[in-house]
Amino acid sequence: MIWALLVLIVFIFQIATILVLEYRRPSKTVAWLLILFALPIIGFVMYYFLAQEYRRRRTLRRRGVVPKETMLQALLRCKLVHRPEDMRGEEFRFQERLYRMLQSMTFSPITGCNETTVLTNGDATFAAILAAIEEARHHVHVEFYTIRDDGIGRKLKDALIRKARAGVEVRVIYDGLGSLELPARYVRELTEAGVETRCFLQAKLAFFNKRMNFRNHRKIVVVDGLVGFVGGINIGDEYLGGNPKLGFWRDTHLQVKGDAVYFLQEVFIQDWWFTARKRLDKPAYMPAHACKGEEQVQIVASGPNNKDAAILECVFAALAVAKTRIYITTPYFIPDPSVLMALRTAALSGVDVRIIIPYVADTRLVLFATLSYVEELVSAGVRVYRYHGGFVHAKVLIVDRLLASVGTANMDMRSFFSNFEINALLFDEKAIERLEKDFMADLASCEEVNRSHFQRRPAWQKAGEMAARMLSPLL
Repeated sequence: MIWALLVLIVFIFQIATILVLEYRRPSKTVAWLLILFALPIIGFVMYYFLAQEYRRRRTLRRRGVVPKETMLQALLRCKLVHRPEDMRGEEFRFQERLYRMLQSMTFSPITGCNETTVLTNGDATFAAILAAIEEARHHVHVEFYTIRDDGIGRKLKDALIRKARAGVEVRVIYDGLGSLELPARYVRELTEAGVETRCFLQAKLAFFNKRMNFRNHRKIVVVDGLVGFVGGINIGDEYLGGNPKLGFWRDTHLQVKGDAVYFLQEVFIQDWWFTARKRLDKPAYMPAHACKGEEQVQIVASGPNNKDAAILECVFAALAVAKTRIYITTPYFIPDPSVLMALRTAALSGVDVRIIIPYVADTRLVLFATLSYVEELVSAGVRVYRYHGGFVHAKVLIVDRLLASVGTANMDMRSFFSNFEINALLFDEKAIERLEKDFMADLASCEEVNRSHFQRRPAWQKAGEMAARMLSPLL
């Protein structure tokens, strides 16, 4: 009897701990309580190691996040947008609230002297990145969630080694979990050639330090502080269609020249400080550029170390002001309640809301969680399409002709709250039209979800979706 009472007290303590620590996010609380009831002791151990709020861990807080002198000098050289009337897009001049929200991110302003190139799929992206690396004269900064020791991974390695041996400063950051299969030999060959490498939160150490749940999902390349890359593509042959299960890999990346490169560089520099405890503060990392472009671009980074969810706030603010259209392409659709409500409200208000999600999935549990939102979206008038041309991994948002977003963040709660992510917001009509063209081309390889047909899916699938939906805040 005493043992039963002790077990009950321990169980109540576990429930109370989760309720107290996670009360700000009820959906996450429910997910962890579900795990706790299914696995009473193991579930709490999982919570202890995986779910602790990042910003509560003092040893993991970033110091030195305030931009240093070189970044402040670079800011002075930037062509900054100071008023809504200065936005090149005609529609934006009537969106003062959205403009103020975007400009509230003090160290990530809208810059006005940029040139961007949308890179569709892996072939174009890798060709552009490798070509830029070959032209490097001072430094190459590379940061990816996943780097593989395969065909394209070895091409990148060889290119970095050549530049390092030629006297170029080369630095590489890779995520400890995303690059878990990267062999030590690959890293050793880079290091021996003079490449500085750092692992962002090694998986084993991250587990015991209760940081396992926080991953660096960013994909950044900066060459000589003059050209930068950001988007959805990691380093692996699957991005070239090399995965036999997933087949053709549909993705979107972005090449940037001009002011916005300073902000890609600053994010890399802060991530380098976090992994190496060294601040890169030479003027050569923030050089004057000769870009003559007039595209307006804003780089938005977010992570669990920050108080605000910057990317989520940008997404919600853009959705809330949409008048004519919202186009979304995402491999994982597990929206925050605010995003879900914004999409439903927009569709019910007559906005043309279309979402492309995969048909073939790399993770069945995540796909089931995604499908659990489809019926209520379609019921509100949202048009949902499933991509049949392979695996769609692009992370693109288009709102009216106001703005478009390309980056690393999925439309899911992991990207919004748990991962380190980075997106580029584009305001130039030419860039938006290019992304729209790709979106329409993707629709040709999609099948629209029919509500009545979807409602007749098997009971086992509905049950799987229900379970995945409850766990979705943790996926």
